[in-house]
Amino acid sequence: MAPKENLHPSTDSQEEPSSEDQEAHHERSPGFEYVAQIIDHTLLKLDATEEQVDSLCEEAKRYNFKSVCVRLQWVERAVCSLRGSRVRVACVVGFHEGTYPALEKAEEAVKAVQAGAAELDMVMNWHLLKEKRFREVYEDVAAVKTAASGLAILKVILETSQLEAYDIVAACTIAAIAQADFVKTSTGFCGQGATVENVRLMRSTVGDRIKVKASGGVRTLEDCLTMIEAGAERIGTSNGVAIMQEANSVNGIGANER
Repeated sequence: MAPKENLHPSTDSQEEPSSEDQEAHHERSPGFEYVAQIIDHTLLKLDATEEQVDSLCEEAKRYNFKSVCVRLQWVERAVCSLRGSRVRVACVVGFHEGTYPALEKAEEAVKAVQAGAAELDMVMNWHLLKEKRFREVYEDVAAVKTAASGLAILKVILETSQLEAYDIVAACTIAAIAQADFVKTSTGFCGQGATVENVRLMRSTVGDRIKVKASGGVRTLEDCLTMIEAGAERIGTSNGVAIMQEANSVNGIGANER
């Protein structure tokens, strides 16, 4: 039996941005459309409802996010809701502990792809990684890569808050060898989320072989821009709407003006 999960990821209170912050955003902002297209609009809490999933998808269509990221049970509904739009559906695999057997993760990945998922965000078995059981970690990632059958982008969640720097380097190297498409910082359910230091380390390790996704604790436009500057090419957040509203106020354009 899988361990119980927290119903909600941890959140920290955020201060309102000052006028100086907003001016800095304007100088650094890569543009409304660019920001929207790197966001995975996320709903992963266990007690999510049909109405919340529908709302997630409507928001994703309005702002033209890159994807919505949901659990397996919601993939088919999200695919139906997003039909005719450019928004992809991403599904988490082995979430959130990452300790499920590789075969179970592969089976979950197959079901997700069959339901219409175009991206898979799998949790690496970081417990094995810390024990230096690298072959088993590789086999874990490779099993999901094979299950994706070239039909879905694979992102590998490292859970960086639980790892030392040398673990992160090893995890990135294994993910690259297993031909993952992204390495991703965090689930958002276990300890600290993305940090600038870890994103930079991941980027320097993988180079241009694969991409980096920052997830966990990215709640503002400032957070988003900081992670992009550190080397992230995708952002996972449940605060996508707030980020885009902030980007709209900075850039003076937005979804309601397109």
